[in-house]
Amino acid sequence: MAAFDTSRTTYGVASFANRTALLISDLITSAISWNDSRITRKALAGLTDRELADIGLERGAIEDVARSVFIR
Repeated sequence: MAAFDTSRTTYGVASFANRTALLISDLITSAISWNDSRITRKALAGLTDRELADIGLERGAIEDVARSVFIR
């Protein structure tokens, strides 16, 4: 009687390809997040102190907002 083992996980090329794809995806996601933060930081830094106060921010909070510490 023949038996076929189906309990093994995928080894070799498929798992390497999956890990590589995840690494590339993580790098792209990080680059997009960094660029979004850079654009937000630049836009907020261009506002006057009065304009920042109108939206409830201080100049020292720009970095926190750009890193999305306040917005979740």
